[in-house]
Amino acid sequence: MELTGKLEFDHADREAIYDYVESHGTVRYEKLRKSVGLDERAFGHHIAILKRNGVLEEADRDHLRIAYESGAEEEYESGEVAFTIRQAREEDLTGLVGAMRRTVEGGDYVEAESVAHILEEEGVLLRRNELETRMFFVACVDNEVVGWVHIDHPEVEKLSHTAELTVGVLEEYREHGIGSHLLERGVEWAASRGYERLYNSVPATNEGAIEFLEGQGWQTEAVRDDHYKIDDAYVDEVMMAKHLV
Repeated sequence: MELTGKLEFDHADREAIYDYVESHGTVRYEKLRKSVGLDERAFGHHIAILKRNGVLEEADRDHLRIAYESGAEEEYESGEVAFTIRQAREEDLTGLVGAMRRTVEGGDYVEAESVAHILEEEGVLLRRNELETRMFFVACVDNEVVGWVHIDHPEVEKLSHTAELTVGVLEEYREHGIGSHLLERGVEWAASRGYERLYNSVPATNEGAIEFLEGQGWQTEAVRDDHYKIDDAYVDEVMMAKHLV
C-alpha cells in the first residue's frame, strides 16, 4: 500500500470509515459502525472492500486498524545483542513513547521529545491524511522497543519532495549498529516513495548525533543561532539533510 499522499476513495462512506480509524487508531467494529451511522449490511460491504484494497486490516476478531505494510522483519546480531527491525504497529505505541522519553531525558533530542508528546496526545501511531504522512520503524530486543526511526511528511504540494526524519536508540543499546540499521531502513523507505531530501535538526550540543549522521552521509546545510533554550542556556540548531537523488 502506497503511503505518500492522501488516499482517494470512490465512496463517501468508505472515506468516512477510513477517516475514523485513521484518527482513532485501533477501533472496535461495532463502535466504528455506529460512529459512521451505517447498518450492518452496508458496513460489512464497505469494510470488505477496504480490507480487499489493503486500506484496513483486522487487529483481532473484534477490532480494525489502518493496514500496515508487509515489509520484511529484519533480524540482526551484534555481540550479545540480537535485535529485530520492522515497521511499527499500533500496539508498539506505549513502548515506542517510553523509549523516546528515556532517550530524550538528557535534553539533546528536542525533535524526538516533540514527536513523543504528539504520540501521547493523539494516541495514534500511523498517520495518512490530508495534513501529513507519518511512518515509524522500530528496533526490538526481546519484543521490547529499544530504538526507532520516524519519517514525517507534511501534505503540502511545495514540500512533496521532502520529509523530516528522527532516529534514536536507548543508551544501553548503542554501539551495536542498531541506529545505522534503523536509519538505513528509514532512508530506503523514503527513497522508495519518491522523496528527494530528508531533514533532521539537532541541537549543536548533541555532538554524538551530529557525528553519527555525518558518518551516514548527512550534511549540515545551515545553523540557526540560539534556536533552542536548554537548561536556561541558548543552543544553536544544526540543520542536516540527506539527498536521495
